[in-house]
Amino acid sequence: MKDNVICRLLKIRYPILVGGMTWVSEAVLAAAVSEAGGLGTIATGNMPGELLRDEVRKLRTLTDKPFAVNLIMLSPNFRDCLEVVKQERVPVITLGAGNAGPFIADLKKAGVIVIPVVNSVALARRLERSGADAIVAEGEEAGGHIGDTSTMPLIPQMVDALSIPVAAAGGIADGRGMAAAFALGAQGIQLGTALVVAHESRAHDNYKEIIVKASDRATAVTGRSINKPVRALKNMLTQEFHEMEGQGAPWEEIEGLAVGRLRAAVMEGDVTRGSVMMGQVAGLVKRRASAKEILDGVVAEFNEVMEKIGGYRIPAGGFPADP
Repeated sequence: MKDNVICRLLKIRYPILVGGMTWVSEAVLAAAVSEAGGLGTIATGNMPGELLRDEVRKLRTLTDKPFAVNLIMLSPNFRDCLEVVKQERVPVITLGAGNAGPFIADLKKAGVIVIPVVNSVALARRLERSGADAIVAEGEEAGGHIGDTSTMPLIPQMVDALSIPVAAAGGIADGRGMAAAFALGAQGIQLGTALVVAHESRAHDNYKEIIVKASDRATAVTGRSINKPVRALKNMLTQEFHEMEGQGAPWEEIEGLAVGRLRAAVMEGDVTRGSVMMGQVAGLVKRRASAKEILDGVVAEFNEVMEKIGGYRIPAGGFPADP
């Protein structure tokens, strides 16, 4: 492979994007990832527009490489942040939690590369028709807000349905996961949990240590009863969510329980009653390292895996049953 369509589109060296992790994906981490060869991302969450402007300008003092801003369409500050993206000439935008279609033409007119994050083939098709440049297809293994289709079946269906490139997200933390995503037809990957533990990440030490020590069954999904599923660490908060859902509590009460809980986990280190959003791959993340070391490690392992399986073939008629 001498060329990669996502690297060419985004002008990056590695086809690796950072997930839009609210409170975690900010200027310092984004710049470190971009400097390392990937596409760093500033996550806005409910960030006010002027704070986003500050973050974008801060990032540009740290790197001259391409980067992205992730916008949440449900945020009350979405339109303000959208204007900042255009005014500050942000090169790439990723959009989640809604239908990005109505905003794509205006963004592209401003010279912005538009990459929606979706978990539905039908929505991805509509967004391609609206002019999206690529799609991040996110499976339910991811941390934070998720859909209901796993990465393994989602990616090939997205690839088959679209003519624009697909980056795979959810359940990927190392080169083996990246190789699997490419085998399914993806042209890139999005990392989230694996980069929370980066030295440049501002996530609290407690948050990082919980990920490093996580097992394969460390996460739980809450919010399915109100059609707003979220994957996070199993703790007192998720237990309380499950109890409220089991009792049929109104959606306002369930959503109210979540207010401020992500910030408490990321910034204050509350891993007991904070929302420690992380993917099912947390059990694969065993050490803290710099963003460059993490990306270089993923790429090196990807190349090793591809080298090993490159010559693997099932012979005509299959393998001998009694070798």
